[in-house]
Amino acid sequence: MSQAQGLYSAFVDTAILDAVRTPWIDCGGALAQVSPIDLGIKVGREVLARAAIDAASVDCVLAGSMGQASFDAYMLPRHIGLYSGVPQSVPALAVQRICGTGFELLRQAGMELANGAELALCVAAESMSRNPIAAYTHRNGFRLGAAVEFKDFLWEALYDPAPGIDMIATAENLARRYGITREQVDAFALASFERALAARQQSWYVQELVAVSNERFALPGYHERAIELPRGVERVEQDSHPRATSLEALARLRPVHAGGVQTAGNSCAVVDGAAAVLVGRESTARQPVLARLLAVSAVGVAPEVMGIGPVDAIRLLLSRSGLQLADIDLFEINEAQGAQVLAVQQTLELDDARLNRCGGSIALGHPLAATGLRLCMSLAHQLRQGNLCYGVASACIGGGQGMAVLIENPQC
Repeated sequence: MSQAQGLYSAFVDTAILDAVRTPWIDCGGALAQVSPIDLGIKVGREVLARAAIDAASVDCVLAGSMGQASFDAYMLPRHIGLYSGVPQSVPALAVQRICGTGFELLRQAGMELANGAELALCVAAESMSRNPIAAYTHRNGFRLGAAVEFKDFLWEALYDPAPGIDMIATAENLARRYGITREQVDAFALASFERALAARQQSWYVQELVAVSNERFALPGYHERAIELPRGVERVEQDSHPRATSLEALARLRPVHAGGVQTAGNSCAVVDGAAAVLVGRESTARQPVLARLLAVSAVGVAPEVMGIGPVDAIRLLLSRSGLQLADIDLFEINEAQGAQVLAVQQTLELDDARLNRCGGSIALGHPLAATGLRLCMSLAHQLRQGNLCYGVASACIGGGQGMAVLIENPQC
């Protein structure tokens, strides 16, 4: 295959052994002052405990985080591995593909197993709340009368200077191209909230969540790390953003861009959280695996319509895997913006019943690096509980990319 068409990686005897995530908590909420490293340690330890696997068995640590949310951010992968109990001799790698980082972690893990590793610990942690107010031009001080260029990193990072537009504007481009109306986008957002609330009512998320409380992480011979929640908060147990709403309430929100379709209510919520996955070999697993990891694709698209990325990623994934869209029982496509998902759904002609059945990032939130792992663990649980076979998780990526992951229910 020409690399110009994208990247495709297929895996043999590769499985998601277990997976877990923290609750997704709104920006500025109960996790706002917690380092993503400590959130990553929490889920790293938890996934090993749930799988009943000794951390000494881990052959490689792969970790991702987008915004540098602490001064020790360079050490994020290494410290997550060490404080999760992984031996010092095991190296750690930082992985970054923006909103596709969680998927890229799985791709890298699959390649490590193909090269002889037996077990990979994949962790993604994001603190949107701790994204800094930063300046890149003042290392040598301030000249008299010169502009003071401190800016909000979280906000500025959403702007792509190549086409000269922000991420919301890329969704507006798709809305115009595909004739998507504000009413349609609000209806999609409402469905996301309703599905998420229904899933919570049915205790759906319990299987993938670990509660976060005040906790200390010891590493013999080194300084302790810790999670410290705000005064009065003892424990965080569930996602904070899902809420009851209505079309009328959503319609009252102002569009981000005048005359546009995207608002704060029908775009992904800004949240903090972490997720972890263990990738190993099904043939040597001591207990039933969560899902078979079959293949991952990554493609490039025009930056000004980056939200359409899942279309080409899914098409490449299926064509190289020898499957048709009709063969896929369920899809999880990240809800970066409502219009963006609707454009993908329209292009691929996906029916509602197979798409984001437990809600998506509009309702739950989108902690950039961690979302891909959430999509895959949710998809895996849905396949198992529905006695379904194949699932595809996908996401658009700022700058003009798309990724997709193909998993299989080991019980089908």
